[in-house]
Amino acid sequence: MARSLRGELLGWLLVPLAGIVAFNAWTAHGSAVSTANLVTDRMLLASARVIAEQVKESDGSVEALIPPSAIEMFATSDRDRVIYQVIAPSGELIAGFPDVAGPPAPPSDLQPVFFSARFRIDDIRAVALAQPVVSKTAGGNAIVIVGTTLRGRDRLVTELWLNSVRDQALLVGLAALLALFGLHRGLGPLLGLRKELAERRPGSLQPVETAHLQSELRPLIGALNHAFGRIERYVALQRRFVANASHQMRTPLAVLKTQSTVGLRETELASKDETLHAIDRGLDALARLVNQLLTLARAEPGGAALRKVPVDFATVTREALEGLAPIAFEREIDLAFDLSGGAAMLQGHETLLREIVVNLVENALRYTQTGGAVSVALSQTEGQIRLVVEDTGPGIPEEERERVFERFYRLPGAGPDGTGLGLPIVREIAAAHGGSVALADRSAGPGLRAEVRLPSLPAAAPDQS
Repeated sequence: MARSLRGELLGWLLVPLAGIVAFNAWTAHGSAVSTANLVTDRMLLASARVIAEQVKESDGSVEALIPPSAIEMFATSDRDRVIYQVIAPSGELIAGFPDVAGPPAPPSDLQPVFFSARFRIDDIRAVALAQPVVSKTAGGNAIVIVGTTLRGRDRLVTELWLNSVRDQALLVGLAALLALFGLHRGLGPLLGLRKELAERRPGSLQPVETAHLQSELRPLIGALNHAFGRIERYVALQRRFVANASHQMRTPLAVLKTQSTVGLRETELASKDETLHAIDRGLDALARLVNQLLTLARAEPGGAALRKVPVDFATVTREALEGLAPIAFEREIDLAFDLSGGAAMLQGHETLLREIVVNLVENALRYTQTGGAVSVALSQTEGQIRLVVEDTGPGIPEEERERVFERFYRLPGAGPDGTGLGLPIVREIAAAHGGSVALADRSAGPGLRAEVRLPSLPAAAPDQS
């Protein structure tokens, strides 16, 4: 099930707000109870004072007259029952109900006592008031107790609480509407971006404008634009690869087609055999071209991600030279190599690193005459590995040394062999490993010197145990 950003944001806003409202409702109920008790207590105190004013000494005894107004002030639609009790200073009940519970502590002359109690089957709220009485024989305080059942108070609590909760619920509803409106406005640019991307024509990888977007969205759109750029570069590389392949393979395939057609028409066995050998050589050249194109595509920036691991470049070089030794032997070229420096560790892609050696040495063997020499030396300096390949061929003029790194470029007067991809492949692979390649004259005599520099891994610390 798809998650809604709008729903999540609204939830994060409203759920805590609902929790706050619930807490406020709980505290509002306590406040409503306190307010209702205060109103009830004031009515009880007023009633008790009216009764207390009627407590007097008459003919040596204390009497109390209960005025109707003291009872009528509780006359409401709730039909609460009013309970009262007047006790003389001597402790004698002189008016009211005999079974009314007394206060938890006796009231003083100045301070009435409010308390909750139970009268028969009802809960009541009551007040006890001390009324001084002076007689001819003795003095003291009469105690006036007035109480009422709680139906009216409970109704007042409910009304006060509901009013408070209703107001808060209205505020929450209004906040939800405003939050929805704000979310719609805030998500407007994102929804507009969705529409813009949905309406783009297939293959369009133009970056999205960020000037009109909020600062929070710009990193996201920046990452999206970066991804668009990477995809566009990758697509461009694929198109470039296809264009290169189609351009370079068109002629060899046409030649092979012509040779096969001629071979089919040949009637003499010797001519057919010669044509088959020509086709075989053409297929070898075509396979080499395809492999070089694939290697170049892998080594290009933005191509397939290279999985680099620690590699011993000395071992890679030795294995590559062992594979090329038969070619040197066949052409009667002296192939010498110096790998006496031991292991040469670097972080890289073993197959591509082997292509550096193969392409440089193959080029050297291709352009070196019979009886010539090709030397390969591998050495290490501080943080660098140096691979030097020298040959006794015709070399490359200084003004052409940069151009030979262009794809498919071949020197004027070069033979039919070669594709013009060997040195570009070497440069791309070296660059992909943080290295470089440079061409110069051979150090001793005519010929070419190709030097590749690659960053090496730091030497492992000696074991101190």
